[in-house]
Amino acid sequence: MRLRTLRLTRSATVAFLAVNFLLGVASAQTETVLYNFCSQNNCTDGSGPVGGLVFDAKGNLYGTTSSRGTSNAGTVFRVTPSGTATVLYRFCSQNNCADGNRPVAGLILDAKGNLYGTTYYGGGSSVCCGVVFKLDRTGKETVLHSFAGGTDGAYPAAGLVFDKKGNLYGTTKEGGGHNGTVFKLTPSGKETVLYNFSGNSDGYYPEAGLILDAKGNFYGTTTLGGGYFGGTVFKVTPSGKEAVLYRFCSQNNCTDGSTPGGLVFDANGNLYGATNSGGGTNNGTVFKLTPSRKETVLYSFTGGTDGAFPSGLVLDEKGSLYGTTAQAGANRGGTVFKVAPSTRKETVLYSFTGADGANPRAGVAFDKQGNLYGTTYYGGTNNNGIVFKLVP
Repeated sequence: MRLRTLRLTRSATVAFLAVNFLLGVASAQTETVLYNFCSQNNCTDGSGPVGGLVFDAKGNLYGTTSSRGTSNAGTVFRVTPSGTATVLYRFCSQNNCADGNRPVAGLILDAKGNLYGTTYYGGGSSVCCGVVFKLDRTGKETVLHSFAGGTDGAYPAAGLVFDKKGNLYGTTKEGGGHNGTVFKLTPSGKETVLYNFSGNSDGYYPEAGLILDAKGNFYGTTTLGGGYFGGTVFKVTPSGKEAVLYRFCSQNNCTDGSTPGGLVFDANGNLYGATNSGGGTNNGTVFKLTPSRKETVLYSFTGGTDGAFPSGLVLDEKGSLYGTTAQAGANRGGTVFKVAPSTRKETVLYSFTGADGANPRAGVAFDKQGNLYGTTYYGGTNNNGIVFKLVP
C-alpha cells in the first residue's frame, strides 16, 4: 500500500498552570499538539484514536485511529517528533474487511520495525470478530489470525505482548465460553486459547492487555464479574492455569474500585492499575496490589479538577505513576495526572481545554528525556482527536 505523508496542520503550544486537587498549585506544564486528526479531505488520515502510542528507536510515534480512513474502519499512523504524520495503513481495504476493521488498541514493535496489533471487528465474510495483524515497514499488512467468535475468542479490545520466542499473547473481550479469553499466537499464526473465562468468580470481559513476569506468567484484568461484579486481577501461567489475585467491589460501595484497566509492575513485584469506576465518589481509583494480594487504593478521583475515569498507567524511574482521565479536570476535557505511591497524592499535570485535545482514553508514553506523549479521542482543530506532547 502506498504511503502518504500528511502536513502538520497546527502545532499549538499552551502553557497551563495545573491545579492539584489536594496539593494546591503545581508547576507549569507545556503541551504541544503534534497532530490534529481529520486534517485530510474526508478524514482519510483517521479519527478518534483510542489506543496509546509506541516509540521506535528514532523517536517516531506509532498508533491507531478507531474510525475514518477510506472506509471508516480506522488507520495505523506514524508521527515524527516534529509532527509530520504518515498513514501507514487504512483498514477495510479488502473485501468484507478481511484485513480488519476498527482498531481500538495500541501497537507493539519487533526488532525489525514490524508493527503488530488488533482490530475489534473484521476478518472476512465467514468470521465476525476482529483480527491480529502484522504491518511491515513498507506498509504491507498480513492478518495473522481472524477471530471467528467461537472457541477461539471474539472482539480483541487490547494490544499484544511478546514472549522471548516471538509468540504473541493477548485477550479477547468475548468468545471462548462467551466471556472472553487469553490467547497465544505463534509467529506463523497458530492460535491457542490458554484460558476461557467462565463469567463466574474468575471474572469476564477482559478488555485490557497482558503483562509478563520473569517466569513467563501473564497478568491482566477483567472488567466485570469476580463475585462482586466489579472485575478481577488475574494471573495465568504459560500452561493455562488461572488464579484470581483480587476481586473488586468487595468493599462497601466499591470504595476499592470497580472496572479495572491495564496493569504495570514495579521492581518489587507490586502491581498497579486504575479502575474506571468505584472509589469514594464512583469516579475511579489508582490502586496497588502486593504479591501477597493486599489491595490498597492510592487515590480516589472526585470528578472535580482532579479528573474522572482514569486509565493507562506507566511508572517512571522513581516509582511515580502517570496516566490520564477521560473526563472532568479544570476544563472538563480530561487530564494527565501523576500519583506518588509513597504519599498517595495526585498532581494534575495538564487539564485539556478542547482546542488542545479532549477525552484521552489511553495512557501516556515517556521518551528518553522524560517528556510524555499521548492521544485524545476528541478535541483539536477538527474535534477528531490529537497526538500531544507534554513537557513536565
